Amino acid sequence: MKRINVISVIILFLAIATESRGQKQTGSNDFITVNVVKDYSPKKELILQDFMDVEYVALETNDDFINQGIVLDIGNEFVLVKNSNRINDGNIFVYDRTGKAIRKINRKGQSGEEYISLYTVTLDEENKEMFVNDILGKKIVVYDLYGNFKRSFKHKNGTDSQFYSDIFNYDRQHLICYDEYDKELPFVLISKQDGSITQEIKIPFKEKKFLSQIRKTGENNGRAVIGVGPGHYYSIFPFNDNWLLSELSSDTVYTFMPDYNLRPFIVRTPSIQSMNPEECLILRLFSDRYYFMESIKNVYDWNAQEGFPSKYFVYDTKELSFSGYTIYNGDFLAKKEIYMSMIKPINHEITSWNSLEAYQLVESYNKGELKGKLKEIASKLDEDSNPVIMLIKHKNRSL
Repeated sequence: MKRINVISVIILFLAIATESRGQKQTGSNDFITVNVVKDYSPKKELILQDFMDVEYVALETNDDFINQGIVLDIGNEFVLVKNSNRINDGNIFVYDRTGKAIRKINRKGQSGEEYISLYTVTLDEENKEMFVNDILGKKIVVYDLYGNFKRSFKHKNGTDSQFYSDIFNYDRQHLICYDEYDKELPFVLISKQDGSITQEIKIPFKEKKFLSQIRKTGENNGRAVIGVGPGHYYSIFPFNDNWLLSELSSDTVYTFMPDYNLRPFIVRTPSIQSMNPEECLILRLFSDRYYFMESIKNVYDWNAQEGFPSKYFVYDTKELSFSGYTIYNGDFLAKKEIYMSMIKPINHEITSWNSLEAYQLVESYNKGELKGKLKEIASKLDEDSNPVIMLIKHKNRSL
């Protein structure tokens, strides 16, 4: 196993490094500092298409292809979608990039060649494989793009790990993974062949922090517990041909470089280790110009059943300033807001996706509220059609 030797970080990061011995960090001062408790006002009104490219994929609807359009992964050729985790029917719907239905795969079951839960799927078009993250089985099951079983392996084989919550296609031989519950080594590169850890990625922090609230119940002689959280957030982001790594317990978001070094990218203040309750820094979306983030306070009112208040803000790399924001979809004539908390990272080309319900698009079309390609697509839908997937992509720099 490869392991980067520990060295001291640059002077600006000595305080961070002393929390925990970590991976080598480069000496660049090219980072930003964000105060997570500050109220960033006023709000900017932004149009998504002004700083991102947008592509729409209308998912074909037929008797065998009716789904909620939850995107699992997207490549150059294929789009993989499923129904929500609550349904857990095990169906993987395979479309091409134009939205044409190709095949439906279902290998849900109890055998060694099947998955119990379909949490996420990572697409590897180069090797013509897909990696199903079965968190209930604590394993990754590998199939070809027709659903034929190839192999499987456990999460962090031989350790007391919980499961990988984030998995991305790193290169031809490796996946990059994040285990939220690992208190010492949450980020790793693993082999696509057997799941073995080929690269440990050590992020410095003093004490592991979790964005959740837990309490005991009267069940099972008072030993049962229930937990709540603010909804899913992501810790790995592909950006600028590298990877951003965000560990809540650390005061620094790092860029993971091709040589396996860590470069500070964002530094938060005050230190999360000094806060009670904590305010956690969450990453949402990154473009060439704008960095969208969120801070979530780790509090919950059990009686009112509400909590985790959030503040949304953006850093403008041109103006070198923070502000609040509201983002609108420019293909709607009436203002249609896009909520950053509803999107997830995909790959280096497609930074994220959003699902547009067919019945809402039909209603907007009938009201004359759409324009461009989206208007054309909506004219061919009916209320029972599958969702239209909006792909949010980095601007084509060659144009």
